[in-house]
Amino acid sequence: MSSVVIPKNVTEALDHPGWRQAMIAEMQALESNHTWELVPLPSGKKVVDCRWVYAIKVGPDGQVDRLKARLVAKGYTQVYGLDYCDTFSPVAKMTTIRLFFAMAAIRH
Repeated sequence: MSSVVIPKNVTEALDHPGWRQAMIAEMQALESNHTWELVPLPSGKKVVDCRWVYAIKVGPDGQVDRLKARLVAKGYTQVYGLDYCDTFSPVAKMTTIRLFFAMAAIRH
């Protein structure tokens, strides 16, 4: 296995060209899929922060296949009954979308 290690923070990730490229690829995917758009923050509301999660994908031969970086929302910062239902995950899997379309078709 390679000497690639999972970074502990964004600064460590940005110092490594492989992790930097993985982060750029994730941001490009989010942008090309129109996952979000910037809007003004409504008064009295707070932003749900995001963080980077890193993973090393290993091939069947035990070698590093690729480095993966994912931007995720810190949903655990929400308060139940206050802002718990106001925000959503920044990523939706295609299987989830298909399920909703199937349920909508069944219920007309």
